[in-house]
This record gives sequence, C-alpha cells and structure tokens, in this order.
Amino acid sequence: MPIIPGKIGMYTCGPTVYSTATIGNFRTYMLSDWLNRSLQYLGYEVKSVMNLTDVGHLTGDNLGDADTGEDRLEKASKKEGRSAWEIAETYGVEFLEHMAIYNILKPEVVCKATDHISEQISMIQKLEKNGFTYKISDGIYFDTTAFEKTGYKYGEISNLEEAKMVARVEENKEKRNPRDFALWKFSYSGGRSFDSAQDLALPRRQMEWDSPWGVGFPGWHIECSAMSTKYLGEQFDIHVGGEDLKSTHHPNEIAQAEGATGLTPFVKYWVHGAFILIDGGRMGKSLGNAYTVKDLLDKGIDPLALRYFYMGGHYRKQLNFTWEGLAAAMTALINLRGIYQASLGEKERTVLSPEKLDKVQVLQEKFKERIEEDLDLPGALAVTWKVAKSNISGIDKAELLADFDRVLGVGLGNMKQKTENSQISKEIDKLIEQREAMRKMRNYVEADKIRLDIEKLGYRLEDKGGRTRAIQND
Repeated sequence: MPIIPGKIGMYTCGPTVYSTATIGNFRTYMLSDWLNRSLQYLGYEVKSVMNLTDVGHLTGDNLGDADTGEDRLEKASKKEGRSAWEIAETYGVEFLEHMAIYNILKPEVVCKATDHISEQISMIQKLEKNGFTYKISDGIYFDTTAFEKTGYKYGEISNLEEAKMVARVEENKEKRNPRDFALWKFSYSGGRSFDSAQDLALPRRQMEWDSPWGVGFPGWHIECSAMSTKYLGEQFDIHVGGEDLKSTHHPNEIAQAEGATGLTPFVKYWVHGAFILIDGGRMGKSLGNAYTVKDLLDKGIDPLALRYFYMGGHYRKQLNFTWEGLAAAMTALINLRGIYQASLGEKERTVLSPEKLDKVQVLQEKFKERIEEDLDLPGALAVTWKVAKSNISGIDKAELLADFDRVLGVGLGNMKQKTENSQISKEIDKLIEQREAMRKMRNYVEADKIRLDIEKLGYRLEDKGGRTRAIQND
C-alpha cells in the first residue's frame, strides 16, 4: 500500500552522463517506465523523479570502492577535449533524446546533482549534527559504526561484506570502518580556499564548490538521498535502480536519509533490475559490444523492438541479448502492429455476444493480474497475443490492444488508421526494412522468409543499385 492512498512517489537512479547510455543501461530505465505506466494503468497518481549524475561518481566504483579514482566527468573531459560541464550537457541531452526514442515517458522531475549542491550540503550538516560524520585528509565521511550504535541497521538490502571482499583497490587506512563512505570529497587543495600563490599553483577541478568543510565536491551517494527527499518527501514509496546499486549505493542512500531525518523506512519498496548478457557474456566497451541506439538504427532495427525483446524476460532475471533474438522480437512486433492496424481498419463496432463480452473482460482482468504480479511482463505479453489471435472482431480488438499498450509502450496507440492500399504499402516497407536488417546481420534464411511473405502479398522484390524496391505483380 502507498504511503498516501492513491498516490505513488517513485525515484529512479539515472545515468552518470559522461558517455552514451547503452542498451544495457536502458533495461533499467525501461523497467522504471513499465512500472510507472503500470501504476498509472491501475489508477494511481504517480510522481516520478529521476536524477542525472553529473559530478562525484568516481572510477573506483568499478574496482569496489566508489570513494577512490577519478571523477568520470573530469576523465571524459580530458579524453574528449571539452569541459566537464559540456560533457554533462551533451550526454544529458542525448540521454533524454534516447529515452524518447525508446518511448519512455519523461519523469515529472529530472534533476541534476550540480543543481542541488546546497541540498546535499544541508543533508551532510544534518548528519554532522546527529553525530554520524568525521573528517579525514580527503573528505568528510559517514560513520556507519556510530549509525548502528544508535539503533539503525546498515546494509539490509545487500551483502556488503561480500562486496568489500572483492574490492580491488587498497583500503583507505584513515577510514574508521571499511564500510564508511564519502559524503564530501576535498579538491586537490585539501579543502582549503584558493587564496595564496601556492594554492593557485595546484591543479584545479572543473567542478568544485565552497562548503563548511572546505572546497570540494559531493560524494556520489549523497545526491540521491538529498534530491529524492526534496521532491518526494522524507519517506516515499518506490526506488528503482540496476542490480549493481544494491551492494553499496542504495544501502548508503538509506543510511544517509534515515540518519538525517530520523525516519524509517526511507523507502517502502526497492526494485532492482537485472543486467543483460551479450551473446552469453558481459557487455563492455573494450569488448566492442556496448551497443547503443545508434547500433540498432544502423542495422535497420526499430528501437521499440528492444522494448519488446526485454518484455520477454522478467526484470529480476538476467537476459541474454543476441541480434538474432532482437530480430525475432522485431518480427513479432511487426506482426502485432499489423494485427492492430487491420483491426483498426474495421470501422463498424461489433455487437459482442454475452460470451465474447465475458471473454473481453476476462482478458482485461488477466492482463491486470500479470502486471500486478511483480510486473510480470512476459505474462502480460502472452495475454496481449491471446487478444491479437482471438475471434474478437473489429475496433473492439484494436481498442483492447491499445489499452494494453498504455503499459507495454510499443507504439500501438500512436498508429493511425490507413486505407487498404496505404496499409499494404506500409506493411511492405516495414518488411523490406526488416529484410535489409537480416541481410546486414547475414541472417539470409530469415531474409528469404521475409521475401516470401512479400511475394504472398502480390509483390516481387528487385535489388538494384544498392537499394530494394517492391514491384506489384501484373
């Protein structure tokens, strides 16, 4: 049950905007979108908030200690020869554009860490007042031991001890406890103001601010606690993120928020999405398989086919991505759209018999049951296909499919009614695009099947001059 009846506050940990988000990253954001859509479908008023991390996320996070290493924005700045601020703006705008391409509803609030420095400082001051901080040479740290001594529990949603055991960086000996984490990191000046010739000669960060503790920048974790409580209150309903955030980032968010406000629980429900595998292995830029929406478009794949593909597996389970699997998802999506459009073309509403009316209501209820059951999208998709293949005729089927698409988000509701000729022409164009995609992936068997489907519609294909066109048979 929500904290406020009929209303849901939902926060999603968004991207660190130092590079283009991958298709793997977008599995988490699609999960957040499906959850948002489902809650609205079920009648809740949802306030959704997502952050953009544009400072403080250090490269040590990859090695098991998020308080070490170089700021990802600063590192990208050196690599691309642009300021950290330009990097953040470029990839932040691009991320929102890619969200739209994937038909992800834009959250009501999209907030940047650098726009909320004062809120983060204020929360650290509350923690300091409550006795949960201490200072060492490189910053202000959260004291997990002091936190637990006052009766709070730390790390309930993770296995933090296991996470610390796999850290591949040298432990900071100044920390009172290996689990302690940075709230405010000092700049290269050691936190002093740059007011002397000696100070001015020190290297400068591009992103740093004055604070009660000295010049520096916020730790990675504090931004989410500060911004989520600003927009959703000191306690709210749902927090979404990738499964990698379960080990330290989210436990640290909980500790900061509860330590500052004194209220528990900080969040009622935590929703973590599993990673994807690529051809059975991990995704990585060094492996050349950190695919983005551009790779989909270059292969002639409709990005919404990726949404369809992800709905084939439950969000808590890892899903293996292959181009063949995505091609099959695109075929299924094209077929579903074709059924929807054909139903939409039947203008007369059928008078449903009591048996068929009951069937419609049963299917609607089954769809609702699936999304209520831990967001069972594979089950919801199966119900959608029962509707598509059912003997419900005319606009009744189209309306039911469009209703389900309020959750699925694969674009059915946006399709317009076509004349028969233009509908056939559009279908052929889509099949040609799909065939070209299969040929680029050297999946010639599937490409030939698509060619046969086109011929069944009364057209033959002509490949000439690097392009393919359909010619109607005499």
